[in-house]
Amino acid sequence: MRMIFAAATLLMSGLVPAAHAQEDDIQSVITAQITAFQADDFDQAFTHASPLIQRIFGTSEKFGQMVQRGYPMVWRPDDVRFLGVEPRGDSLVQDVMIRDRDGRLHILEYDMIEGDGGWKINGVRMKPAQDGTA
Repeated sequence: MRMIFAAATLLMSGLVPAAHAQEDDIQSVITAQITAFQADDFDQAFTHASPLIQRIFGTSEKFGQMVQRGYPMVWRPDDVRFLGVEPRGDSLVQDVMIRDRDGRLHILEYDMIEGDGGWKINGVRMKPAQDGTA
């Protein structure tokens, strides 16, 4: 029994750092994009979008307009907190809680894909409102 526990511990110790590194990388990309939005640097924010998203919007200006209109809490957040990450299909989904400038909470799912250039944001979806969220 001790051997099984020891083996499981060794396996998990190797997986946990890799999972945390992945999560850290994902959170860094999301943070960098939100920071770019706050500076109205839509060119920089656009670099964190996946190739699919870049093709859909075509230009950083159109992408920035979509975020300003459709996701104002991302464009001008008051507070950003990272929640859990879970695998979904060929991507990982990072839940992010954002408090907007009016104090409303929003939970967003960031669909993240990994490519040659690292992690990219392949879409953002607002989760349905729950108690205390907008």
